Amino acid sequence: MAHDLSALSPEYLAFWGEYQMPTLTTLRANGTPHVVPVGVTYDAGQRIARIITRKDSTKVKNILAAGPDGARVAVCQVDRGRWATLEGVARVRTDAETVADAVRRYAERYGRTPEPNPDRVMIEIAVTKALGRA
Repeated sequence: MAHDLSALSPEYLAFWGEYQMPTLTTLRANGTPHVVPVGVTYDAGQRIARIITRKDSTKVKNILAAGPDGARVAVCQVDRGRWATLEGVARVRTDAETVADAVRRYAERYGRTPEPNPDRVMIEIAVTKALGRA
């Protein structure tokens, strides 16, 4: 079920604030999906989903391989009959301030601050579509 990004329900937004372990789907160079569990935060006002990860991860390599226009991706989480998917265009961000903001948001959602990591980057997804039953 598709949702209007400018009018997401409080229940849908609350679901993206719960402690869940979503998956991120990126595409490999050969077009096959690469699906991995990630921690995601969603800012509905900015329509941005954020994922912190290592700069040498396969998901980062897949996004960078798509070129400067970014990569089409999806994040999805499921809890019994509730589910939510955010689709959009991902880019890798490396500037310290942006990465630190993503770490702060992660800590708010997941209740723990990750250990410092000099290889940490942030995947920023400009969300273009929301689906689900939450």
